[in-house]
Amino acid sequence: MNVKTVITGTGCFIPEVVKSNRDFTVHNFYAEDNQRIETHPEEVVEKFREITGIEERRYACENINASDMAIVASKLAIEESGIDPEELDQIILAHNFGNVLKHTIQTDVLPALASRVKHGLGIRNPNCVAYDILFGCPGWVQGLIQADTYFKAGIAKKALVIGTETLSRVLDVYDRDSMIFSDGAGASVVEAKPADAGSSGILSWSVQSHCMDEAYYLYFGKSNFPGSDPRIRFIKMKGRKIYEYALQHVPLAMKTCLEKAGVPVQQLKKVFIHQANEKMDEAIVKRLFKICGEKEMTEHVMPMNIHKLGNSSVATIPTLFDMVKKGVWDHHDLQPGDVVMFASVGAGMNINAVCYRM
Repeated sequence: MNVKTVITGTGCFIPEVVKSNRDFTVHNFYAEDNQRIETHPEEVVEKFREITGIEERRYACENINASDMAIVASKLAIEESGIDPEELDQIILAHNFGNVLKHTIQTDVLPALASRVKHGLGIRNPNCVAYDILFGCPGWVQGLIQADTYFKAGIAKKALVIGTETLSRVLDVYDRDSMIFSDGAGASVVEAKPADAGSSGILSWSVQSHCMDEAYYLYFGKSNFPGSDPRIRFIKMKGRKIYEYALQHVPLAMKTCLEKAGVPVQQLKKVFIHQANEKMDEAIVKRLFKICGEKEMTEHVMPMNIHKLGNSSVATIPTLFDMVKKGVWDHHDLQPGDVVMFASVGAGMNINAVCYRM
């Protein structure tokens, strides 16, 4: 029997701690060469806002880890789906740094975060296989792709796909790029359903990895502060390189995904793109429409929550999707039959896209 992968429940965890741009105006920033940036911090912060669109971001409270947020989001997704969690065949959890205790820089992935979530949900079924994936920011989308593959192979019927991250705990406060990152978690229950004509579910997907020079556009490196301990490392990125890479490759992957689904770009109701950088995201979607033969992108096609929530890596798309699906974000909504796309780019460098009918 042909099946489609259908999202039957979603949930998210938005941390309570709000970190505004004003909070960064007291920082002294340093460049990669360890030289102090002489521009006044207020100017640095304002320029940052103009480029990224970020006004504030959310950080997890001290007593909350990535796996804790994932458990909360998962419970909400399971509740909405109405399934018995013991029926889950897989728990697929995407992250980058595991659990990082507040005031430390050490990542903890033993046991795997997916195992911790299964434990936290109280699932006893040994045939519910829990595992983590490391795929950079596109991790949650890749989890959907993996679940879809297992379903079509007849190996599984129900899965929980999660993206969770506490990037606030691996930041170099002397680096301007630290202002981009945030924390959060999003989860979705997906199920294999009969593939009737016009039915909801995943229509197609595309995925790529570029691992030559691109492999180190995002990496772990020492602080920008002069004389910092090189043994203590933080998340670093080559912003201009990432921007150029994303603009060149992401629209093409999205176009391939549409072509596989047989869906013209004009039929896209929403594009849920990884909330990395407002200007970059807008440029990517505009280029998609252009290479598909459209002069302008459809109005209101691209919901964004980066302005208030920042870039929480693997959590950006599932949290944004949950908010829009439930009608609680920025006047966007979804109706049965709407065709949407999930698309992301991140460390690896990895790209993926999923075309989905509501």
